[in-house]
Amino acid sequence: MAQHCGHGKNVVTDQDLGSNNCALHARHGTVRRTKQTISQLLGRDAIDTSDSGPAPDGGIRATEHQVLCSHFVVMNTWGFANSFGAFQAYFVETLGRKPFDISWIGSMQVFLLFFLGTFTGRLTDGGYFRPLLLLGTASTLVGLFASSFCCRYWQFFLALGVTVGIGNGCLFCPMLTVLSTYFDKRRATAIGIAACGSATGGLIYPTVVRQLLPSLGFPWLMRIIGFIQLVLLIMVNIWLRPRIAPRRPGPLLDWMALKETSYYLPCTSQRNRNPPPNFISHLQCLLSLYFSLFFVASFSRTDVNPAFSYAQSLNLLLLLNGIGIIGRLGLNCLADRVGTINLFIPVAACTSILLFCWPAVHDVSGIYAWTGVCGVATGGLQSLFPAALSSLTLDMSKLGIRMGMVFSVVSFASLVGPPVGGQLISMMNGKYLAAQLFAGSSMLLCTAFLIAARHVSLRVQKLGNGNRSEVSPPSR
Repeated sequence: MAQHCGHGKNVVTDQDLGSNNCALHARHGTVRRTKQTISQLLGRDAIDTSDSGPAPDGGIRATEHQVLCSHFVVMNTWGFANSFGAFQAYFVETLGRKPFDISWIGSMQVFLLFFLGTFTGRLTDGGYFRPLLLLGTASTLVGLFASSFCCRYWQFFLALGVTVGIGNGCLFCPMLTVLSTYFDKRRATAIGIAACGSATGGLIYPTVVRQLLPSLGFPWLMRIIGFIQLVLLIMVNIWLRPRIAPRRPGPLLDWMALKETSYYLPCTSQRNRNPPPNFISHLQCLLSLYFSLFFVASFSRTDVNPAFSYAQSLNLLLLLNGIGIIGRLGLNCLADRVGTINLFIPVAACTSILLFCWPAVHDVSGIYAWTGVCGVATGGLQSLFPAALSSLTLDMSKLGIRMGMVFSVVSFASLVGPPVGGQLISMMNGKYLAAQLFAGSSMLLCTAFLIAARHVSLRVQKLGNGNRSEVSPPSR
């Protein structure tokens, strides 16, 4: 049957209408597929909920892709932050500023890495992992390349402290959240392997600084570091992907977490073999944890006899970060067997003793020996903390926001810790004794709070078991 339009000049048949409808549906299908592709890149993560079962605890996808990419993320975030000691000494000389001023650049970078955890953790739970990954990559690279054009203190602060810090904050907590969902029994080991990325970065970046800074200068040094991170972060954006289905929209903060005892005390139970340290203990830990990383290089140039050159002082950073692999990987593997908090207490106590012994070190052999032992201890503390946080909840859809809330709280300690140490050095006319005692005292308080919290949690568990045993079985 034919339909005639006008004066019979245009004739449209049913076959023509069918063809037009098919073409229209094809175009609509193409548009829908394009929108789906864009939404996967810039919107919520589309995840098959059938894959959100038990953690695989192994396999090619989990162990190779996810752990390797997480290793790269830690290398570009914590590895670069742990290398700030190389820039600390350089900026003090070239900018003519006090150690107190320069340390704000590195501490701001670490602060934002932690502080943004509340926001990035909630967005990760909500399915926005991919946009966070892209934003973190872009911000980190912009900060690194922008620093190559800086020549004043405030410019370096904005580029390396703020911009790179924001990028690191968008990368670290989402990565840790996603990695934790792939493992259960071997979670601490997997996080330990990823945490070794800070040692990898702590070896690579100071070496690059030592080799290229004298020959190429600071601008090209930062551009080369930027290109290194560009290659690694491209692989991260391709391979790293979430496993748990997105959580429904909800509040930014999980207020129910604040009512749970495990959020404050390291509760022990059969369901939670790796309990998290409490807030107060880790606030004290972060006040002093990065003091050695920031100031050991400059200490060797002024308080060691004979004094180290700039290139020789960077060898201490390489040793401090490189030998930290033993603490990061070895202690985390052991944590899967004996529990994270059971290791956190003795490692924190040993770190406190090492910091108190630091003022007695004044010769070359002594500083190398002290740096090696301290590297194992601080590396263990850095990796045990995120491993413990991964057990904050059994609900993996809330893991990101709960880890992020802890990161945000303890971030203030990492912000003020190194500048306080730098200010004490300036007040003592360049002497490190007061700052070293401050760092040792802070770590000692961390140990004391951990022991107290452990004691309280054991008593709570004992009382709970006693009450359950007194309850008679129900009558039939």
